[in-house]
Amino acid sequence: MKVTEVGVYRGPHYWSKTPMVRIQVDLGRMEEFPTNRIPGFTEGLLAALPGVGRHACSLKVRGGFQKRLIEGTWLGHVAEHVALELQTLAGSRATRGKTRSVKGQPGVYNIMFAYNEERVGLAAGRIALELVNSLLPSDLQGVGGLGRIAEFDGEFDLERRLNELKRIVRRSVLGPTTKALVDEARRRGIPVMRLDEQSLIQLGHGRFQQRIRASITGRTSQVATDIAGNKNLTKRLLDDSGIQVPRGVVVRNVEDAVRSARRLGFPLVTKPLDGNHGRGVTIGITSEEQLRFGFAEAQSQAKGRDVIVEQFFAGNDHRILVVNGKMIAVAERVPAQVVGDGFSTIRQLVAEINKDPRRGDGHENVMTRIKIDALVEEYIGRNGLTPDSVPEADQIVLLRATANLSTGGTAIDRTNEIHPDNAEIARRAATIVGLDVAGVDFVCPDITRSVRETGGGVIEINAAPGLRMHIDPSQGAPRDVAKPIIEMLFPRGAQSRVPIVAITGTNGKSTVGRMVKHIIRYTGCTVGLTSTTGVYINDILTHEGDATGPRSARMILRDPSVEVAVLETARGGLLREGLAFDEADIGIATNVTADHLGLKGIDTVEDLANVKSVVVEAVRRGGHSILNADDPLTVRMARRAGGQIIWFSLCGGAEMSPLVREHVDEGGMAVVREPGPDGGTIVLYEDGRRETIMKAGDIPATLHGMAEFNVANALASIAAAIAHGVPILTIRSAMTNFRSTFEQNPGRLNVHDAHGFRVIVDYAHNAAGLEALGKVVRGLSSRYKRTIASVSMAGDRRDEDLKEMGRIAAGIFDELIFREDPSTRGRPRGEVMRLLNEGALEAGRSPDHIHLIAGEAASTAAALAMGRPGDLIIVTPTDVQAAWAQVNDFKPAALRTASRAPFIAAE
Repeated sequence: MKVTEVGVYRGPHYWSKTPMVRIQVDLGRMEEFPTNRIPGFTEGLLAALPGVGRHACSLKVRGGFQKRLIEGTWLGHVAEHVALELQTLAGSRATRGKTRSVKGQPGVYNIMFAYNEERVGLAAGRIALELVNSLLPSDLQGVGGLGRIAEFDGEFDLERRLNELKRIVRRSVLGPTTKALVDEARRRGIPVMRLDEQSLIQLGHGRFQQRIRASITGRTSQVATDIAGNKNLTKRLLDDSGIQVPRGVVVRNVEDAVRSARRLGFPLVTKPLDGNHGRGVTIGITSEEQLRFGFAEAQSQAKGRDVIVEQFFAGNDHRILVVNGKMIAVAERVPAQVVGDGFSTIRQLVAEINKDPRRGDGHENVMTRIKIDALVEEYIGRNGLTPDSVPEADQIVLLRATANLSTGGTAIDRTNEIHPDNAEIARRAATIVGLDVAGVDFVCPDITRSVRETGGGVIEINAAPGLRMHIDPSQGAPRDVAKPIIEMLFPRGAQSRVPIVAITGTNGKSTVGRMVKHIIRYTGCTVGLTSTTGVYINDILTHEGDATGPRSARMILRDPSVEVAVLETARGGLLREGLAFDEADIGIATNVTADHLGLKGIDTVEDLANVKSVVVEAVRRGGHSILNADDPLTVRMARRAGGQIIWFSLCGGAEMSPLVREHVDEGGMAVVREPGPDGGTIVLYEDGRRETIMKAGDIPATLHGMAEFNVANALASIAAAIAHGVPILTIRSAMTNFRSTFEQNPGRLNVHDAHGFRVIVDYAHNAAGLEALGKVVRGLSSRYKRTIASVSMAGDRRDEDLKEMGRIAAGIFDELIFREDPSTRGRPRGEVMRLLNEGALEAGRSPDHIHLIAGEAASTAAALAMGRPGDLIIVTPTDVQAAWAQVNDFKPAALRTASRAPFIAAE
C-alpha cells in the first residue's frame, strides 16, 4: 500500500458538507485481498478495537461494519472506520466517513472521515493505516508515504500510538470555557473560525466579528485586566467604593512580611501581587514559620518580586460570575480533599480520586487531577500529616487551603442561594474594576446571609474566569453561563454574518465577481473580493496572485472592515479543501465547459459540474442560486441548489426557453437579454412583472453588445445585485460605468491603442473562452488588416484539449503564435506547442502562418513586433500583470525592422 495524496476539507466539499480528512491510498496488490481473504484479519482487528465492529456502516444497524468485515470489504474502507474509532477512543468523537474508488485507477481509493480537530484527524488516519498494515501477513505488509499524513517516532505499537493520539487531543482541543462559548455560538448559527492553535476564536464574519480567548472578549478592557491583575490596586479601588475587602500590604522581602504580620495580626494570607489561578497562595497562616513559607511560595510565582500579605477572611470560598454588569452564577469552591478509610495513605487516596473519569490534566476535563506538591505537604504538615500518613476512617483531610479547581478543588452550585446583598456587592465590584466578564472571589461563612451581618467580602477580581465550575459543577444544577456572554457579544437581532456572494463556473467568474463588487460599492458598502488576480478590499489590492481558493476567502471573512464578501470560487480549491464558509447568501454558476479534465479524478464535464455545484448547494434557505439557463450542465444544478432560483439567459423575448418561460409564469425571478439593437435589452422578470433594466450596449464592457460573453456576465451580476437588494437605478448607474479596462477588470478584454495598432489582452485559457473571444474578434475583423494572436494552454490539460485549442485558434486568427510556459506541468519541453500546432494544421492552417515560441514574454514580444498599423493583436496571457506591463512598455519604432516574426523552434 502507498499513500498518494492527503487533504483536509474544512468546509462543504465535493463529497459531503461535513469537514473531513481525505487520504488517497493505492492498495497495490492488496486490491486482490478483501478482508474475508486475509486469514485472522477480522479477528485481530476486533480484538484490537472492539468498538469498531459496532459501527453501523452503510447497513445502518449496530454491528453493520462487523458484518461487512466478515463478508469481505477492502482495506481502504477498513482504515476509514479505524480512523473514526481511534478518534473516539482518544476523546474526540467522530462518526461520519466514506471511502470511494478513484475512477480509472484500479486499487486507488479516497478514504474520507470526519474530524473535530485537524491534527487529531490526520494523526488518526496514519495510525489507522499502521494498524491495518500490522494485521496483514508479513509477506503482504508495507505501507509507504505515511509521513505525508503525520509524523510519529518509533515502531508501531497500538497502545503507544493511542496514548500519543490522546496527547494530541489534549494539546489540540479547546478548553471547557472556550468550547462552551463556541458551542453556544454555533447553536445560534454564528460562524466560528479558530485563529491559532490555542483558544483565540473569531465569532462571526467581517465587520460583525467578535473575538474571544477563553472568557476574555474583544470588549474586555486592557485597563480593567491590568487592574484585576494588580491585587493591591484592585483592593484599593474597591475599598474606596465601600466594598468589603481584607486589609493588607505589599512587601518585597520576608522581613517586611514578618513586620507587616505583626501589625495586621494573624490569621493571614500571602499571595503574588500579580498572580492567578491560586498559584502561590497560602491562606490561614497562623505563625511566623508558616508566613515565611507562604512568602517564599508567593514570590516564586510572582512575575515581579511583590507579595501581598493580607487579612484572612474566614468562611467558604465562592466564585461569582458577573457578565455585562449582571450576576449570572455562583459556585462554592471546595478545596481538594480526601476521606480516610482507615488503611490507605493520603497518597493512595489521592490516586484513587484521580481515577474519576471527570478529572483530567489542567483544564481538559470538568475537574482537575490532584497533585501532591510542596504546598500540599506544607498544608497537611500543619496537622502533623505527610502524604504517607493513614487517616482514620471517615476522616476528612483538606489538602490545600485554596479551593481553585485548577488544583483539584470541586464546585457546588449556589446560584439560587446567594443573598441579594452579596450578589449586588459582587456585581458592583466587577463594574468598578471595569470587566465585561469577571470572576469575583467572595469569601463568607454563609452565602445565604449578607456579609454585612456575617463578615467577609471580596478578596479578588479575576479577568478570564473559567466557566467549567458553573457549566458542570460537582454538585448542584449546571448553569448555561455561555449564553449571556454570547448574548452580550451578539444581542438579539444583531448580525454575525456578512452577505457572501460565491461565484463558480468555467468562464466568467472573475468578471462577474468584479461586476458584482462594482455594483455593491455603489451602495456605499465595503466589499471584499477574491479573484484570479488577488484579494481586494474595495479597490485596494491586499494580496496579489491567484486568490480563488478557501485561504483567500478566509482573508476576506476575517477582515474587520468587510461588509459584503464576493468570492470567486475555483475548481482547484473546492477539490483541495472545500469551501471556506458553511453557507452563502448568493451562489452563482456561470457555465460548465471542458477544462481541467483528467485532473484529481474529474474526467468528464459532468464530474466538473458536480464539483462546481458545491457552491450553489451551500446557499442558505433564504438565499438565491443564480444559474445559467443557456447551459445544460448548469441547469441540472437546480435540483440541488439552495435558496430561490434566479435564471439568467441571453435568450429572452420570443427566444425564451420553455424552462425560463415556465419559471417566470409561476412568478419566479429571471434576468434575460431580449433581442434588439446595441446588444439588446436586459429585462427582469419577478412576481409576474416585467421590468426593463438597461440596454446591454450601455455597459461599456460589452463593446456595444458585441462581447456577448460579457452580456451574459452582466446578466448574472445584475441578478446577484437584485438578490442582494440593490435598487435598479443604482444597478443601472453602476453598470454604465463598468469598463473592460485593466484597472477595472484586469486580463478581461483589456484594450490598448497607443502603438498604432490595437492590442487586446484577454485571459482566454480554454476552448470555450477562446471561442467566446473569437466571436468578438470576428465582429471586429472587418476593421483590421490582420488578426495576430499569442495562444497557449496549461500543460496538464488532455492532449485532445490542447489540439482543440489549436483548431479553434486556427479558425479565428490570421497569424498564430503558440507558446509554452517554462512550467509545462509534467510534459516534455515543446509538447504543448506541438499539440497546439497539430490542431491548427488539422484545421487547415498553413504552417507559414504558425509560429512556435517558448515563453510568455517572448511570445508577447513577437506578437507586438509583428503588429503594423491597422492590425489587431490578441494576447492571452497567464501572467496578466506582466503581459499588460509589457504591452504598455512596448516601443514599436525600435522594432520595425522585421516584417514578420521568424519561426522559433521550441527548446
